[in-house]
Amino acid sequence: MFSRQVSIGVNHEEILGTFALPKTGTPGVLFLHGWAGSQERDMERAQDIAALGCICFTFDMRGHAGTRSQLRSVTRSDNLSDVLAAYDVLASHPSVDPDSIAVVGSSYGGYLASILTSQRPVRWLALRVPALYRDQNWDVPKALLNREDLARYRSSVIPAEENRALRNCHSFKGDVLIVSSENDEIIPFTVIASYRAAFLYARSLTSRVIEGADHALSTPECQQAYDFLLLRWLREMILGAR
Repeated sequence: MFSRQVSIGVNHEEILGTFALPKTGTPGVLFLHGWAGSQERDMERAQDIAALGCICFTFDMRGHAGTRSQLRSVTRSDNLSDVLAAYDVLASHPSVDPDSIAVVGSSYGGYLASILTSQRPVRWLALRVPALYRDQNWDVPKALLNREDLARYRSSVIPAEENRALRNCHSFKGDVLIVSSENDEIIPFTVIASYRAAFLYARSLTSRVIEGADHALSTPECQQAYDFLLLRWLREMILGAR
């Protein structure tokens, strides 16, 4: 904390007051949606999280929402550039503390969030059903990646040193939340296990499973369960830091 003194005019006289101000600015929260998704659902979560005293930022990656015509041509490299640009917009906000930024990523967005941590400062990292991809074919359109090969790749636990996203998780030293779905038809538990094992040096690691949930959180009850988990975890992290 630091203080700033001010004069207060009262009945043609002045009295002295002191503001006690935090040394840091406001925490920032960046949301990364999943493949073929959009910022729409994240905007609802952002409203609740902003009530914690955070500045939240959601956006649509290229190939999604208004630029869906690019879905068949956009690459992981393109979308990582989108993520970096969005992060920089949030971090440059005059009220945001650049050392207190949380990134919340779902599925494909969780994968990109993990890579982001090696290129920008991230203090808190929340991953919901994070996806995993081979390092090869980085500049091949994401929609053209072989789904059968991808399913085989995800079917076993992958050592951190063998995957770019997992290597970055291995180096991450902030706080982590991993949320998985009990009935996920896209991301098997082996992928979640690979991520959990990779976060060897994280300050803290919280892992939760949403009972009865599928990958997309198709029911309102599952959506609400995730919202509750995320909000509670961020409240604990942010208020604890303050």
